[in-house]
Amino acid sequence: MTAASSQPTSHSDVADGVTTAEMFASGAASAVELLDAALARAERLNPELNAIICRLDNSARQTAEQLDAARGAGAGTGTAPLAGVPFLTKDLTCATEGQPYHAGNAALKAAGNLATTTTHLATMFAELGLVNFGRTNTPEFGLTITTEPLAYGPTANPWNTGHSTGGSSGGSAAAVAAGIVPVAHANDGGGSIRVPASNCGLFGLKPNRGRVSLGPDSGDGWAGFSVDGVVSRSVRDSARVLDGIAIPWPGDPYWAPPPSGTFESAVGRDPGALRIGVCMHSDWGPVDPECALAVDNAGRMLEGLGHHVEHSVPDALFDENFFDNFRTIVAVCNLVGLGAFEAALGRPMSRADTEGDTWALMQIGREVTGSQYVAAVEWCHAWTRRVAAWWSSHDVLVSPVMTEPSPRLGELRNPETGRGRLNDLLQFTPQWNVGGQPAMSVPLHWTPDGLPVGVQFVGPHASEEMLLSLAGQIERAEPWSGRVPPVWAGASPS
Repeated sequence: MTAASSQPTSHSDVADGVTTAEMFASGAASAVELLDAALARAERLNPELNAIICRLDNSARQTAEQLDAARGAGAGTGTAPLAGVPFLTKDLTCATEGQPYHAGNAALKAAGNLATTTTHLATMFAELGLVNFGRTNTPEFGLTITTEPLAYGPTANPWNTGHSTGGSSGGSAAAVAAGIVPVAHANDGGGSIRVPASNCGLFGLKPNRGRVSLGPDSGDGWAGFSVDGVVSRSVRDSARVLDGIAIPWPGDPYWAPPPSGTFESAVGRDPGALRIGVCMHSDWGPVDPECALAVDNAGRMLEGLGHHVEHSVPDALFDENFFDNFRTIVAVCNLVGLGAFEAALGRPMSRADTEGDTWALMQIGREVTGSQYVAAVEWCHAWTRRVAAWWSSHDVLVSPVMTEPSPRLGELRNPETGRGRLNDLLQFTPQWNVGGQPAMSVPLHWTPDGLPVGVQFVGPHASEEMLLSLAGQIERAEPWSGRVPPVWAGASPS
């Protein structure tokens, strides 16, 4: 088992995505050279992590060669914002026609399922110049916060390989945390960007509802709860990617308001003196002292940066009816999604085709009537209005991401205790999927035994620019890039 040191270490030989793109643009490295280096890192580290479950070497090399040729000819594709940067896509929601798509499901894996369409997101990633060379591990259909699917086995946390990366974007988070790639695709329907970012010491921004298109096959995932983004080591990487994927597409059911400038430019701006509410407790259960300490320290740091900080929380945040309505919507939406997978397999799916918890959720969906589903949606809309009122007198809410540091692998998969543990841990993130507001996990704390603990920052509707400005300020004041895990792609920690 690998245990982490909490001491900062050097990683000067591993660049973030923006620096990597600059290396390519300047001619300091070709896209093929950058790809080969990433493939070598994956070959060395992935056997220990199990972050990448499908390699796309041939198509990636073709993309890299095209980028090199375009740069040599002075064509526009050679100057795409992240041209030449090695990249990975989570095996969920983002798909390219003809490439494997299994969504963490053993039946789709056994059938060798291939995507039949290319999502708008995959197109936008390609237009950014990213070189996608693999698919990352995810729990079955993205339905839990640990990445341990039966189809592909568990993904190990680079900070301590006996612990979970979180989920459902755990494969992407492990690959970025270990330095295989600087940035990777992730998505979030209840915390699936923020939880892995917290567990793996990364920056993870869940964009606003409607910010990133789910087309052409979906309009609003999980009734608008789900949104795509990335996990990254630097704030500017996430911002630059968001600039490239926050593009409305014809037929999208709704769009988020456009930013005043670019998201990347916001990273370097002073956010001004913000009114910040701090929440270190949950009415639903206990919060581990390390997670509470992370938030308390963050509040003190924010005060030192000139922000007005007080202990305050929206009154409706921990409404006792929240999870019943959230679960109703997620169950029905996943039951509908199951139909698409059945069409791909050409047959109905049975209990033997899914994991036990997945099938139980589908059974809940089957028992929900149409009127009950609409009532749950209306409840969530009303709850959102109640919570949103808090932002009339505040700019940011600061809270834990999870109630505990990363659990050990196997804890959340225990058939007797796993479901209860899931409810214990997930008390701060799903609210902002229902509310649709942007929220981010910032790596600001490590436990004495070296596990990362993220702190969550939530803004009002369409406030990604403000959150990115705050994240940039925090990154400059309390830089985390010097901390690297024991399972690391660069030189050995010194």
